[in-house]
Amino acid sequence: MAGRSPKVRRRRLGIELRQLREDAQYTIEQVAARLEVSDSKISRIETGQVGATPRDVRDMAALYGVTGQRMENLMQLARETREREKPWWDEYKGDLLFDFAAYEAEASNILIFSSMVLPGLLQTADYARAIIREIRFDLAPEQIERRVEFRMKRQALLTAPNPPILWAVIDEAVLRRMIGGPRTMREQFEKLVEIARLPHVTVQLLPFSVGAHAGLDGPFFIIHYDEPTDRDLVYFEHTGREHFLDDSSAITLYSSLFDHIRAAALKPDDSIKLLIDRADELNSQ
Repeated sequence: MAGRSPKVRRRRLGIELRQLREDAQYTIEQVAARLEVSDSKISRIETGQVGATPRDVRDMAALYGVTGQRMENLMQLARETREREKPWWDEYKGDLLFDFAAYEAEASNILIFSSMVLPGLLQTADYARAIIREIRFDLAPEQIERRVEFRMKRQALLTAPNPPILWAVIDEAVLRRMIGGPRTMREQFEKLVEIARLPHVTVQLLPFSVGAHAGLDGPFFIIHYDEPTDRDLVYFEHTGREHFLDDSSAITLYSSLFDHIRAAALKPDDSIKLLIDRADELNSQ
């Protein structure tokens, strides 16, 4: 995948350490007391908020009775979480979607339902710029351009040597909402058709004619990983923050919702035809 992410490895390591602790029937407080560290340190390591040194991992794993190759695997993972080479998105730290870029970089599958605007992975620069100007009217022009640049760099994921499988279902309202003017919309639809024809990408449109549907609660992303120890994520985008769910019940619920949404949507070929027709309509405006 494009851009190996220490953040994803921290999360993977934390999940493994938490599972080992629970299997050994220790509480966070008991582990902290035995290792003479704070409760918050153990908690933050387990949730992937901070990296763990190889010594931290060795001490925790030894307490849980881990030995041999599994101990070595955990130690190696700890070393990888502290690698010094920074991924491209690190320079945008503090910007919206910073964490999401790290997580999507190692995804095997990305499922998207979009009901208001096209998702960032599918946007043109002009379309993205028009959206950001409206949502973040408080930003200076150079800050807006920085966010546009960030979105465009994220899209390299789709043309990387081993790209994730992307499946996007887009509400018809997105096609009808004029953003940035006819030319911006036409160019956006032309780009969307180009992306939709990539072998690892599926784009479906959800027409108004379906009426009530499983996505009425709003847009969401589902990120799947091939690595068994990387827990899948459900992601929600908000103007000033990111929100993730990774418990199994949430993954099951939103995966089921997505299945219902794509079952109600137009077939991919029909969706592409509608996009082309919509671009042609705008060409005369």
